[in-house]
Amino acid sequence: MGSTAGEDLHVAVLGLGEAGGAIAADLVALGVCVRGYDPVVAAPPGVVGTGSEAEAARGSALVLSVNSASAALDALRAGLAGTAPGCLWADLNTASPTVKRRLGEVAAEAGVGFVDVSLMASVPGRGLRTPMLASGAAAGRYAELLQALGATVDVLDGPAGLAAERKLLRSVFYKGVAAAVVEALEAARAADCEAWLRQHIADELTRADAATLDRLVDGSHRHAVRRAAEMQAAADMLDDLAVPPLIATASRDVLRRLSRP
Repeated sequence: MGSTAGEDLHVAVLGLGEAGGAIAADLVALGVCVRGYDPVVAAPPGVVGTGSEAEAARGSALVLSVNSASAALDALRAGLAGTAPGCLWADLNTASPTVKRRLGEVAAEAGVGFVDVSLMASVPGRGLRTPMLASGAAAGRYAELLQALGATVDVLDGPAGLAAERKLLRSVFYKGVAAAVVEALEAARAADCEAWLRQHIADELTRADAATLDRLVDGSHRHAVRRAAEMQAAADMLDDLAVPPLIATASRDVLRRLSRP
């Protein structure tokens, strides 16, 4: 990136794994003074390594928490001791809206601005350029800081938790489709026709458009009874092939629910 757009900015990055490390490296390249903390991963070149969340946050205008959803609340509580008035705490972890709202409450009690940030694409290869959604009272401030460094931040008008909600709703679709493909191909491999099914799936994905979405939704409601029976048969077949029918049985159960008056 090579610019010095952030030379007067001090940022703490908590969590220096794949995502946090990439974002920290990009910030360093922009001239940002970056202090980092990770109990397991060493600070990358240019990042000042510290011994705790509070030490990393000390003197920082912005703290980026990029560790894990399970560690987010502990990281916030530990880091607050190092924050000063005006500091902005951004949680970039994939946590539930409830967790994000709780983080916002804890930050507010300490007088620290909080923003719920969702990374909307894979970070490796993108780093700071990863598209982001931000919500919460301090989302506008966060967007101003990051956009000045070349990041893409879309601000949602709403409380902390809204950005997480949007990301996780999308995840239900994307990860659900991925799980269905993995299960179907595993079964096809057991049935010795993986190449045929792989090509069929690729063709369907290539042809998909807005009308495909309507057909999926309308057809599932209209033919729920018949399709539930079909998915029971599919689950039985997967059992015979020694493939756990996790997605097949979940699909059956959704269709059964849709068939109820």
